[in-house]
Amino acid sequence: MSAKQTAPNNAPKGRDKDRVVIFDTTLRDGEQAPGASMNLEEKIKIALLLEEMGVDVIEAGFPIASVGDFEAVQEVASLVKNSSVCGLARCSRNDIDRAWEALKGAARPRIHTFMATSPLHMKFKLQMEPEQVHAAVIENVTHARNLCDDVEWSSEDGSRSDHDFLCRMVESAIKAGASTINIPDTVGYAVPEEYAALIRMVMNRVPNIDKATISVHCHNDLGLAVANSLAALGAGARQVECTINGLGERAGNASLEEIVMALKTRADAMPYKTGVDSEFITRASRLVSAITGFVVQPNKAIVGANAFAHESGIHQDGMLKHAGTYEIMTPASVGLNRSTLVMGKHSGRHAFKVKLKELGFEIGDNALNDAFRRFKALADRKKEVFDEDLVALVDDEIQHGHERLKFVSLQVIAGSKGPQSAELEMEIDGKPQVAKTTGNGPVDATFNAIKELVPHTAKLRLYQVNAVTEGTDAQAEVTVRLEEAGKTVNGQGADPDTLVASARAYLHALNKLLTKREKTAPAALRA
Repeated sequence: MSAKQTAPNNAPKGRDKDRVVIFDTTLRDGEQAPGASMNLEEKIKIALLLEEMGVDVIEAGFPIASVGDFEAVQEVASLVKNSSVCGLARCSRNDIDRAWEALKGAARPRIHTFMATSPLHMKFKLQMEPEQVHAAVIENVTHARNLCDDVEWSSEDGSRSDHDFLCRMVESAIKAGASTINIPDTVGYAVPEEYAALIRMVMNRVPNIDKATISVHCHNDLGLAVANSLAALGAGARQVECTINGLGERAGNASLEEIVMALKTRADAMPYKTGVDSEFITRASRLVSAITGFVVQPNKAIVGANAFAHESGIHQDGMLKHAGTYEIMTPASVGLNRSTLVMGKHSGRHAFKVKLKELGFEIGDNALNDAFRRFKALADRKKEVFDEDLVALVDDEIQHGHERLKFVSLQVIAGSKGPQSAELEMEIDGKPQVAKTTGNGPVDATFNAIKELVPHTAKLRLYQVNAVTEGTDAQAEVTVRLEEAGKTVNGQGADPDTLVASARAYLHALNKLLTKREKTAPAALRA
């Protein structure tokens, strides 16, 4: 391979050299976060919103991993028209055939196949010699390209791979038909300067690199996923693989909203553009948080509750004089619009619907009716209903709308004298059931009632309560994590009554666990 003095233009013919392709893997890599599994309906909601916001590529799943994953990729592929729909596959004919079977109905299908290239992974995980890995990549990328015009190949653990071998693999993958080459930092080990140097090295040494787009997929184990991704763009990469809210296994992935807004805000330093409409960011963040039960931390960049909050007197004084003193972007630029509609117990259904639309929610009539009913009950109990209350309420309604196990009512007797007891009414597959139990405290009694009606062996691994707003009448948002037979799920519930929110969260997690029981997935190797 010949060295070159300058990196070639990495954009394939017909593509703007300064255009960055946004590849969203929330539905695939994001779902690998313990407890973040999504059902088919939830995946479709997220995929359609990603398409609406202008995401270029939607990685919808790993079709061979399970029947559920296959069906999700197939359904997303049939519905999404403007974005490319991608399915992941190992460098295996069976994986690739299964991915194509799910993708072939897509308007713009992409097969994404991967194989590890680091000495550590090849020796201990693949148990293959480098020459065997090289031959497998050529064979399987060729097979994928014979099925699909758009093929991406990833060198798993690329950031810890031998440079000579990595360049050889990239050159061969491109020759075999890959038009996108992904060099991932699979374990989040790289630092920005080092990672940028890796991308420059590949671009300078691989003679046919101008025939492919270089992609980067960074994990956040050292908190550097976004920084590494941006450094790679500066070095010539033109696709970034990322997720909403940075969702993903271990410490997560590069955050889509941070990548998009960094490029938009600092165009002076990074003169690249994306096709993403940033005003959809808050809506997408809330939807993913509601569906997965993963609460966005208050100080999370771009989408956290405190991202545009100013408490310091000096900051507040500056903001009053000119917003630019302490805000480098506007709330409206990420879809966080402050509404002029103040909601209370006298507000009507139409005003409620308009308010939800302002907050980024458009829900069906049945869900709207249920949400409005809960809003009126909330307004009777709270002096002031905040936007955050409505977001929590609607998120909760979205989560629990189509579940086998549904909360109906809860009556608890608690206090220092004891015994603490709970009378729970719920629906199981549409049939009402009632249980009366005691426990070591009101929460324990409530969860015991659920266990009596739905016997299971799941262990409670997390019970967390957050106040949605300030004040003693604030809604409680509860997160519950359950584990059973190695499967972990998170559930979330919201209500002014902490115990009711707890029951809702536990049932939400239990519903997810029931769904997981129905799925069988092989121990697939995932990039």
